[in-house]
Amino acid sequence: MNHRTRLDWMFLWCCLLRYSYLRLEKICLKAALKAVPGFGWAMQVACFVFIQRRWEADKKHLENMLDYFCDIREPLQLLLFPEGTDLTENTRAKSDVFAVQNNLPKFEYVLHPRSTGFTFIVDRLRKGDNLDAVHDITVAYPKNIPQTERHLMLGLFPREIHFHVRRYSVASLPTSSSALESWCRDRWAEKEVRLRDFYSDQPRGFDRDGVARVPPCKSELRVALIKAASLLYWSSFIALCFTGLWLWSPFRIYLLIMVGVYLAQHKLFGGLELLELACHRYWKSTAANEGEKNKALDEKMQ
Repeated sequence: MNHRTRLDWMFLWCCLLRYSYLRLEKICLKAALKAVPGFGWAMQVACFVFIQRRWEADKKHLENMLDYFCDIREPLQLLLFPEGTDLTENTRAKSDVFAVQNNLPKFEYVLHPRSTGFTFIVDRLRKGDNLDAVHDITVAYPKNIPQTERHLMLGLFPREIHFHVRRYSVASLPTSSSALESWCRDRWAEKEVRLRDFYSDQPRGFDRDGVARVPPCKSELRVALIKAASLLYWSSFIALCFTGLWLWSPFRIYLLIMVGVYLAQHKLFGGLELLELACHRYWKSTAANEGEKNKALDEKMQ
């Protein structure tokens, strides 16, 4: 997916809620976010993939996380932003420098993708037989563009969000890493043309007539119930938390303990997702050792 604003991942949830499974999504994002109190801790619990954006440091971590996902065979939707950051004047200037250095065309509506991580992830999931397809998603905002969290706090939510989605089955993807890198760059060149057409036409839309083709929702009742339940849960949760902090000293003590636990595990293990990964590797090796012992014992008995 292209990274137009810092909030694209959040707006994609609305699309996944209606047409896919939001609970299956994990995001590949920068490691600094895991330390954000509350929000970052929740992403650790959800086993998001945190990267340093330095390939020598990220390669082994990606390998371990992807192998873990392949081992547990849990359905997975992994959201990637190959551009690495959101589109701003500053990042566009850096992308232009990269384009000049690599004899590539300059882009206006997207940044040049860094395809090394993308190709590695595709190859690793494919080897683990845990890749069904790559969905090429282009996001655009026809009316107002909330670039940062500050816009949301000011109530400046996007009035419309348009998604262009194209599915590529794993069988249609190139097999070599170099060809896969070229494939990724070609998709971004298509995004540039698609977004240029989007923002130059009136009314704005990915279709030429400006009318979005919306697939049928799985269940309007299901979506309405999830929205109502979410609103009720989070409103009640926030109210109860503030009430507890104000009125009950045991609640304040509990909060301090949990903050201490999260800070300590982050300091000692680097995050809950790494602790989960370490536990899996330990249990996997223990099971393998037990299997070898049982096999050796059976051979002796025979």
